[in-house]
Amino acid sequence: MSFYADDLAAARDWYAELFGVEAYYAFPPAPQAPAYVEFRIGDDADELGIIDRRYAPAAAPREPGGAVMHWHVDDLEGTHRRLLAMGATEYQPITEQGGGSGFVTAAVVDPFGNVLGIMHNPHYLEMLEARGTVDGVS
Repeated sequence: MSFYADDLAAARDWYAELFGVEAYYAFPPAPQAPAYVEFRIGDDADELGIIDRRYAPAAAPREPGGAVMHWHVDDLEGTHRRLLAMGATEYQPITEQGGGSGFVTAAVVDPFGNVLGIMHNPHYLEMLEARGTVDGVS
């Protein structure tokens, strides 16, 4: 998944604070200012790339919207509070999905205009356990 940001350095730093890790890749490499940075996050080291908005397609919307990708977190309410405290704004409130199944989602707009979904999903945790991965993303 890739996000766009007008201020790539600020977005890189914001996500590094959120994830507790630095971006592992930047292009072009230092000392030039990057046009793209990449994080590997979660149980499967999924890619989150952030691209300088100058390289977005001309028709790309600048307003938040579209599909929402959800990142699994162990503490949904705590992560939601932390995102808001870091300057994100609410896009979708904490919402129980599936009538008491324990599947809960929320989404925020990061300070750079991207929608970031978070979820807590017992089925996801069951799948991790079934394949031998026991540590969820915090």
